[in-house]
Amino acid sequence: MPQQPLHNFSRKQIYRLALELRDAGRLFDPARPDLDDVFRGSVDRFCEIAHRLRFSKKILDVGAGHGMLLALLDELGHDCHAVDFADQSTAYPQAYGARGISFHVCNVEIDVLPFADGAFDGVVCCQVLEHFSHSHLPALLEMHRVLVQDGMLEVDVPNAASFRNRSRVLRGKNITYDYREHYLYAKPVLDRGYSFYPLRHNREFTRDELAMLLEAAGFRGIEVDYLKSRRHREGFERLKSIGTAIKDAVPALRKSLIAFART
Repeated sequence: MPQQPLHNFSRKQIYRLALELRDAGRLFDPARPDLDDVFRGSVDRFCEIAHRLRFSKKILDVGAGHGMLLALLDELGHDCHAVDFADQSTAYPQAYGARGISFHVCNVEIDVLPFADGAFDGVVCCQVLEHFSHSHLPALLEMHRVLVQDGMLEVDVPNAASFRNRSRVLRGKNITYDYREHYLYAKPVLDRGYSFYPLRHNREFTRDELAMLLEAAGFRGIEVDYLKSRRHREGFERLKSIGTAIKDAVPALRKSLIAFART
């Protein structure tokens, strides 16, 4: 692994850079409000990941989707690679085509990752594991395999014990997606004799469960934290951040978990 970071940026500097790149249309299509909404809700997390992986030259994003995180990492000088269940490379040109980031279609629930052992310094897997229909362990073992010795893994997932979920249960509601649309009448994606339901949450995690998964996959130095729900807001919208800060005051009630671990 590199002995020096790829850049000397602080986390705040990375955040400012991300905003500049957004305004320049380099991270996503500015004409798409759905992607702008994703950016606003994810930029804080992306900058945390970028700062923690600043020593990792070659990075793989498992379940890369829109590629927004990879676009930011590419701007910071990382050698970026992507895999996902379906080909996203043409749908998000700012992230992939314009940058030459390699993209592989790979069903990580049942496929081996198409890379050699120790091919990457860092692997990220953002808001993906909750969509798995089967065991998470084979995919985590693959992520471990493709990392160099002392390589870093980042995983973030929804917190099953969040305030939002507890509130829904107390009101007689389920913590997952709409039952009629996503469960009662859901049709599986079929792949080599297996059924998959990637468009819904099939399993959310507690802090102990995420740590257990990483330990079972052979990772060490495991850190699992409750991720703050900070959203980028501008103008009078910033007043809403006060409510978010209050909800985040009890870490165990936050919406998401984020973990970092090493091989």
